[in-house]
Amino acid sequence: MSLSASELKRLLTFTEKLAIDAGKILSEGFHKPKRVRYKGVIDPVTQFDIKSENFIKSKILKRYPDHSFLAEEGDPIESGSEFRWVIDPLDGTVNYAHGFPVYSVSIGLQYRGESVVGVVYDPEADEKFAASLGHGAFMNKKRLRVTSEKSLQKALLATGFAYSIRTARVNNLGMFARMAKRAQGVRRLGSAALDLCWLGAGRLDGFWEYELHPWDTAAATLIVTEAGGKVTRINGGSYSIFNKDILASNGHIHKAMKRVLHQRRK
Repeated sequence: MSLSASELKRLLTFTEKLAIDAGKILSEGFHKPKRVRYKGVIDPVTQFDIKSENFIKSKILKRYPDHSFLAEEGDPIESGSEFRWVIDPLDGTVNYAHGFPVYSVSIGLQYRGESVVGVVYDPEADEKFAASLGHGAFMNKKRLRVTSEKSLQKALLATGFAYSIRTARVNNLGMFARMAKRAQGVRRLGSAALDLCWLGAGRLDGFWEYELHPWDTAAATLIVTEAGGKVTRINGGSYSIFNKDILASNGHIHKAMKRVLHQRRK
C-alpha cells in the first residue's frame, strides 16, 4: 500500500513548518557565541546543533510517537514503524561555527525504506526546498527543474571533502583536480544538502562526494529526482541513502562525470 496524495501533502506541510522553525533556532544562534566540541579531529558540533535536533524530535514524537528516527547527533530510534525520519539538524556545522552563512536544516521521511518527503531549509537565504514523491520539487513556491546542460566543459559542479580527509585512503582530492580541469567550475559549499538542492534548482549541473551519511542526503536526493535529476553511486550503481558515495547530475552529464571520476591517476 502506498501513501495517498492527501497523506503526502499533510506530511510535507508538517515537515516544511518543522524545518523553518528549526531554522529559526539556528539563525537566532548564528551571531551568538558558540560552544564547540569535536566528535573527531575536525568534526565539530555546537549547542545549536543539539537544540535544533531536540526541537525537531520533540515535535515529531508529539505528532507521530510510534515513528522511527535516524539523526546526526542522537542515538537512532527503531520502533518497528514503516516510517523513519532522517534528520540533519544543522548541515554545514563548520561553516556555522565560523560565521560563514552557508548551512541548512535537512529533514527527510522514508516510508517502507523509500524517501517520500524531503525538506531542506536555508535560514540565511530564507529558501525552503521541498519535495514529495511523485509530486515535484519546489523552492518556496517555484517549481524546480534541473538544467539541460549537455557539455561537461560548460558545467558548474559541486563537491565536498569528508572529515576523514587527513587519514582516508580515498579522499576526493585527486578527483577534484581531474574534474576541475574538465568542467567549467567546481565549487565547495560545505553543505551537501544545499549542494543537491542547488542542483535541483538549476544553479549547479552536477555533484559528487564520498563519506556521506544518510542524514546528509535523505531529503535532498528526493528533491533532485523530483526536479528531473539523476542520482546514483559514483560507479553508476543504484543509490541508497545508506551508501557512502553519491553522484548526482541533471542526467545529461552523468556519464561524462562518471568517466572523469573513474580515470586512473596519471
